[in-house]
Amino acid sequence: MANNAEVEKKEKTESKESLIGWFLGLELIQKILLIAGIVITILGIVFSGYLFGWNSVFNQNISNNVALNTAFQKIPALIKTIQIITVSFLAFALAKALMLRFLSKSKRGKTITTLATSFFKYLIAIIAIMMILSAWGADPGALLASAGILTLVIGLGAQSLIADILAGIFIVFEGEFQVGDIIVIDGWRGTVTEVGIRTTKVIDWGGNVRIINNSSISSIINQTKELSIAVSRISIEYGQPIPDVEVIIKNNLERMKNAIPEIVEGPYYKGVDALSSSSVDLLFMAKCKEEDLYGVQRALNRELKILFDENGIRIPFPQVTVSQYEDSASESGRAAVEDEARQFTAEQRAASKDMEDRDK
Repeated sequence: MANNAEVEKKEKTESKESLIGWFLGLELIQKILLIAGIVITILGIVFSGYLFGWNSVFNQNISNNVALNTAFQKIPALIKTIQIITVSFLAFALAKALMLRFLSKSKRGKTITTLATSFFKYLIAIIAIMMILSAWGADPGALLASAGILTLVIGLGAQSLIADILAGIFIVFEGEFQVGDIIVIDGWRGTVTEVGIRTTKVIDWGGNVRIINNSSISSIINQTKELSIAVSRISIEYGQPIPDVEVIIKNNLERMKNAIPEIVEGPYYKGVDALSSSSVDLLFMAKCKEEDLYGVQRALNRELKILFDENGIRIPFPQVTVSQYEDSASESGRAAVEDEARQFTAEQRAASKDMEDRDK
């Protein structure tokens, strides 16, 4: 059942990455305009001899009205404009579909795809604008010269834009973070959805999207590079014998791991974390993927509550009680339990030693 769902999901993703899937995803008005543009482009190529050049039908005077003749003679430029826009649109869609198809197999590939897509979008737009101006009679040489001067002006006046572009390139090639990674920027925690040529988009758990200029990203915490640590603290009453509780925990850690498949390593029992005013606080940790962190923490809390309920281990809550603990176990039995609990806690400390500094 799960395999079928995964296959279906994969097929839907691949269909979206194809040109057909991209076309079907367009709005109705966009489809109509695109089809019209393709038809005009094809007709313009087929009947180019009649539409363009000195012998074009549009170079003939159709009336004595000069304004009407001038407007009639501009129709070839309008057709060329539609052709350029249509071809540019299709070229961008094709390039994006090919990159999604062949590069988006990994996080790094997706990151490169988003940056390259952003770059091609601007590049194709600039080329299309130059060609359209040329179609309307502008001199290409003068356009290129103007573009050089414009580039110099932009370079002097838009240093932040250049800084954003360079920062975006460095982000991709240095691999500081990639599309799909969970990162923290200035306290904002979310998943990277796009690394563009100028900005990076991060979406948090609530669906809020933060758009950050690439040059403004001075420091980040990439929480996807390594396994994250899920922490669960649970309190028990002072009247509960710690060795008895630790033996119960020892015998059920494997069961808890099997009940929470998202756990990669652990869970580990870290010991008594605090002696609070009305409870003894026990600490548990487990390693998991960052995207599973909160789910694993909630699942750990649930499994520990179930375990404690099954074994009569009481969790304190606001109340006034008077109780007296009677130890019915023999001294030899108590010593065996304490030895087992001591050995278990020592093993757990050794097994989870690398988690100590992260929790502080």
